[in-house]
Amino acid sequence: MEFLSSICPPEILCQILVGLSRMTILFIVASGLTLILGVLRIPNIAHGSLYMIGAFVAFSVSKWFGGGTTGFWMAVVLAPFAVALLSLVVERGIFAHLYEREHLMLLLLTFSFALILGDLVKVVWGGEYRTVQLPGSFKGPIPVESLPIPIYNIFLVIIGPFVALGLWFFTNKTKIGKISRAAAVDREMVGAVGINVSWVFAIVFVIGCFLAGMGGALVSPIVNITLGMDHTLIMEAFLIVIMGGLGNVWGALLGALIFGLTQSLGILIWPQFGIVFPYAAAVTVLLFRPTGLLKSTW
Repeated sequence: MEFLSSICPPEILCQILVGLSRMTILFIVASGLTLILGVLRIPNIAHGSLYMIGAFVAFSVSKWFGGGTTGFWMAVVLAPFAVALLSLVVERGIFAHLYEREHLMLLLLTFSFALILGDLVKVVWGGEYRTVQLPGSFKGPIPVESLPIPIYNIFLVIIGPFVALGLWFFTNKTKIGKISRAAAVDREMVGAVGINVSWVFAIVFVIGCFLAGMGGALVSPIVNITLGMDHTLIMEAFLIVIMGGLGNVWGALLGALIFGLTQSLGILIWPQFGIVFPYAAAVTVLLFRPTGLLKSTW
């Protein structure tokens, strides 16, 4: 840390780490969204609602196990699987029969699910603010000169690359990943060789929603868990997906990096208008690269 602080002012270093931790959450959620968008061609507006459900389930699981270290880790593990199970029911029950419909219809369908899931959260958990208790090992900060850097933010920064590598391994090294990439290009041809494309889509949809639930579980200790927390997140996630290139996971990582860093450094430069900086960066990127920073699968 002394070496880093010698080449970078501690205030900027602290904001960079905060931006990178924010990038991790944005990337995890946006990568699931871009995976679904790239393979299934579904602009899933309900993705943000699944992120919110992941956070609320993480709260319930943590409380069930008494909080602390056990509650936190059980919440991080079980909440994404609960969201994945819910998404499997929705996909097999409804989406599996509608893949050939127009994108506009699917867009409206996912929007209606976002409203339904929002009401479901209100019925189950109410409208009160919730939060997940951090384990003791994550509570203390690491001092960089006079500025404390939360340990949990560093943990999030470490998690991000592992998720990216896991997605790369899935899409490039596994059989189902290769089939899903082929289905994204020509689903009719994949079906013609005897592969059940419907179940390929189901697996990809569940993995994408699992990532939304993971993002909600990981963010639950550092934000207020409440109704409406999905609204801003889904707008940011779609913007990151568009900025990176539709369906491109590495593009989502690059877009999340730009979004997270410009937001955190913008607050340091101009606090009153810090929220404007990431959107200004996105507009600038799309002016020069209308199809996104990396190759789109569409």
